[in-house]
Amino acid sequence: MEKQNLSVLSEFILMGVTDLPELQAPFFVLFFLIYIASMVGNLGMIILTKLDNRLQTPMYFFLRHLAFIDFGYSTAVGPKMLINFVTRENTIPYNWCAFQLSLFIFFIISELFVLAAMAYDRYVAICSPLLYTVIMSQRVCWILVIIPYLFSAFLSLITTIKIFISSFCGHNVVSHFYCDSLPLLTLICSGTQDIELIILIFSAFNLVSSLSVVLVSYILILVAIIRMNSAEGRHKAFSTCGSHLTVVVILYSTLFFMYVQPKSNHSFETDKMASVFYTLVIPMLNPIIYSLRNKEVKNALQKLWKKRV
Repeated sequence: MEKQNLSVLSEFILMGVTDLPELQAPFFVLFFLIYIASMVGNLGMIILTKLDNRLQTPMYFFLRHLAFIDFGYSTAVGPKMLINFVTRENTIPYNWCAFQLSLFIFFIISELFVLAAMAYDRYVAICSPLLYTVIMSQRVCWILVIIPYLFSAFLSLITTIKIFISSFCGHNVVSHFYCDSLPLLTLICSGTQDIELIILIFSAFNLVSSLSVVLVSYILILVAIIRMNSAEGRHKAFSTCGSHLTVVVILYSTLFFMYVQPKSNHSFETDKMASVFYTLVIPMLNPIIYSLRNKEVKNALQKLWKKRV
């Protein structure tokens, strides 16, 4: 039955961001500019933190991986979305749909735990500055990104395989602009309770566990800042954490809205707008937030620009 279904269903139809013809061209221009800004910003951050010797610290090591992740999941979604604005048939092959879903899940989960690692890095830098280089060694930094990558790959494979070994009964219209797990579940005619439970449990676990690390780190940071005698020291500590906190608040609030709720409460139109925000807008905002609020990044940019000129 499953083999027969897999041979018949060769592609999915993506509904896209909007079905209004008059909005296709304006949305294409808007999202194209956002995507290009995201690509330039994140690739620029990766190159800058790799080339500048002053940015060879754990903080920028994690920032480089954050930029790589933002580049990854915006590219997994953005180009196909843009193509759908200028083509009549918004189709995606069956295997590419599975590949897009697996990539998106991998990158979005990785982002949560890399942000948690960045919060821990800020905690060590502010609360244990004398031991910072010992605690945050290169080996520890790599462990703090490799484990999230492996865990994200594991969850991505489990979720994608569970969905795509299910029977779709010939229904192939996805109420979204990319292949996401929740819209795909509505097309499955066999029981989806086990898949829904897996998604709900792991979504809640990923969000709560990573956010717990962030909250505990910042509570300890806040206590350490309050105890500081120097106003300059407090200001420097706040400025160091400001960019990261801004990124965390934007991303987590959007994801909690999207995933930690029963499927019956979902409005796909609302989910589309939230998805646009965290698949395209947030990856564009992250390098801007870190560059505008970070003197070291701005100095490195100025130095690189002067060399070019």
